[in-house]
Amino acid sequence: MKISGQLPKLAFLGVILAAVGLALFGYFNTEKKHVVVDVRVPELSAAAVEGREAFDANCAKCHGKNAAGTGKGPPLIHRLYTPGHHGDQAFFVAVKRGARKHHWPYGDMKALPDVTDAELTGIVKYVRELQVANGIN
Repeated sequence: MKISGQLPKLAFLGVILAAVGLALFGYFNTEKKHVVVDVRVPELSAAAVEGREAFDANCAKCHGKNAAGTGKGPPLIHRLYTPGHHGDQAFFVAVKRGARKHHWPYGDMKALPDVTDAELTGIVKYVRELQVANGIN
């Protein structure tokens, strides 16, 4: 049995696995980070323009102008909010019921019962168009 010849290979594999683990941890661990992103705003559809107005009136205080984030709330132009991770219905649930803190250090999101379903539909359209324009889809 030639263990001594395999030790360098095993050590190298261990270093590679540790580096990959740290990279993945940094990619997915947003818990301790306040993030504000630069957002490219595309030409918006008419529905998204209406959604932007509703977003600015109800969401921007915490989620920032163009959903870029603030010290009070996370950016929605972020990989965590892709349709595959947070589908459109997740936005409705968060607004209607509130959302418990789970990705970010900002605390729980309170429900916004005065936002109508029509406004929410526009808000989601606006956020999704911003996401696509910024490579998040």
